[in-house]
Amino acid sequence: METLEGINLKELDRFIEEALIEDVGDGDHTSQACIPSEIRDKARLIVKDDGVICGVKIAEYIFKKVDKTAVFEELIKDGSEVKYGDIAFIIEMNSQSLLKAERLVLNTMQRLSGISSLANRFAFEVEDLDVRILDTRKTTPRMRFLEKYAVRTGGCMNYRDGLYDWIMIKDNHIDACGSVGQAIKNVLDYLEKNKKQLGITVEVRNLVELHQVLEVGGVTRIMLDNFELPIMVEAVQTINGEYEVEASGNVTLKTVRNIAKTGVDYISSGALTHSAGQLDLSLKVIKD
Repeated sequence: METLEGINLKELDRFIEEALIEDVGDGDHTSQACIPSEIRDKARLIVKDDGVICGVKIAEYIFKKVDKTAVFEELIKDGSEVKYGDIAFIIEMNSQSLLKAERLVLNTMQRLSGISSLANRFAFEVEDLDVRILDTRKTTPRMRFLEKYAVRTGGCMNYRDGLYDWIMIKDNHIDACGSVGQAIKNVLDYLEKNKKQLGITVEVRNLVELHQVLEVGGVTRIMLDNFELPIMVEAVQTINGEYEVEASGNVTLKTVRNIAKTGVDYISSGALTHSAGQLDLSLKVIKD
């Protein structure tokens, strides 16, 4: 599988193609009307906010996809801290093609840089503790593969890519099955029957469900969902290293450190993606 910074290139190509169809349609008529087709220009990406940049390599790939003659000069690497006024890269290419790709590059980089900046802040809060911060499936449709790259760039970790690569038994599964024990048994039977080897996380809502999981066993990780901190400490002590322990629910920059201090191995937070803003960026043509 051919990749760019761990990103599947086939998926990236499809993303670019679909995004350009959405934005350009049958042509960028403004640029075609205003600018002669043979003109070339240079432009630079100006950072207008403080944060962690993400998507520089993706921008280069998009520009060269639109114009194979594009010349790209990377000035700041993905994952670097940036401040207002920094120049991330300089691009020289056909002017019509530059304007065709401009919005896709900016929209993508602003979104990814917002996520990487927030992920970096979460990672900083617990950098001295033995815990890993995980993302979730709360991502923008068709952008998950890019948003998960941004999470990694910011210093946090990816959980599962989708429903297909990890078993996660949550409250709705448990209620539909009748009990957490029955849900685990059904999953183990399914995996054996279908000859699949997948990690298994089971969500528990209280200490009663936790003890039911410990009686049945067979899982990879136990997720403590919305536990109060003293109860979370008790749960970690009860599990006593027998299984990986994950905390979820009410995870914010203000709460993540105290949650980490309970001794959990992982903390999952949808906020990494669904609550991330955008890093303000601007692409400006360089005038001689």
